[in-house]
Amino acid sequence: QVQLAESGGGLVQAGGSLRLSCAASGRTLSTYNIGWFRRAPGKEREFVGVNRWSGRDTYYADSVKGRFTISRDNAKNTVALEMNSLKPEDTAVYYCAAGGWGSRASEYAYWGQGTQVTVSS
Repeated sequence: QVQLAESGGGLVQAGGSLRLSCAASGRTLSTYNIGWFRRAPGKEREFVGVNRWSGRDTYYADSVKGRFTISRDNAKNTVALEMNSLKPEDTAVYYCAAGGWGSRASEYAYWGQGTQVTVSS
């Protein structure tokens, strides 16, 4: 079983950047596909992107494509979500998840506690 913990959230102005990190304990992340999701106030949890365990395939939601990038650091056992050109509509709690694949949250077995990202206009 793997335990996940996100960090790096905060308050940023529109157009700015943030880098979120998903750290693992208990197991190595290099054997898991890692998904990123977010939940804005009053909305359902939304798919952001997913990175295959090998690091070779990555898919993004249309709403973040070209602005967000998922990358791995196997030496540190972390997966990062680099977010650029942030918009107020990106404001949400961001979660990393493991043990699944695709855009449906129900496919993932393991979740972090989330980190808040707030983008001011």
